[in-house]
Amino acid sequence: MSQRSVTHATFALERLYPASPARVFNAFADPQAKALWFGGPDEWVKGERTFDFRVGGRETSSGGPVGGQMHAFNCLYQDIVPNERIIYTYDMALDGVRISVSLAIIEIRADGAGTRLVLTEHGAFLDGYDDPAGREHGTGWLLDKLGKSLQADAPAA
Repeated sequence: MSQRSVTHATFALERLYPASPARVFNAFADPQAKALWFGGPDEWVKGERTFDFRVGGRETSSGGPVGGQMHAFNCLYQDIVPNERIIYTYDMALDGVRISVSLAIIEIRADGAGTRLVLTEHGAFLDGYDDPAGREHGTGWLLDKLGKSLQADAPAA
């Protein structure tokens, strides 16, 4: 692509989960718990994953539709406060071409018997390969998958 561009955007998504802040935080911090919800559709080919959840640690994940473009997520954890906050920077690539760079802030707060999660993302979408509306939709889809994984993994009463 010869024409270069950057589209800047910020969005915030909020979810209320019927789980404790510790369980919601664990869904990000534990590799097995995160694998239950973080990734593309079930029919996608799963690529390489790495997971180092600590300040300065990196997480990578890749996958894509059979015969289609491979999506790659490359994250660097900037700040972690257990059961309260996760801040990371990440870039996304399609078939090795960087399509965006973002700062994501996840805030986790007790809300009644559950947890309110607020995810705010500040993104730079590069060269027309990605767009803010698509990213917001995809992030919301992942947060909904997180909610389903918390319900499926709920402790017995």
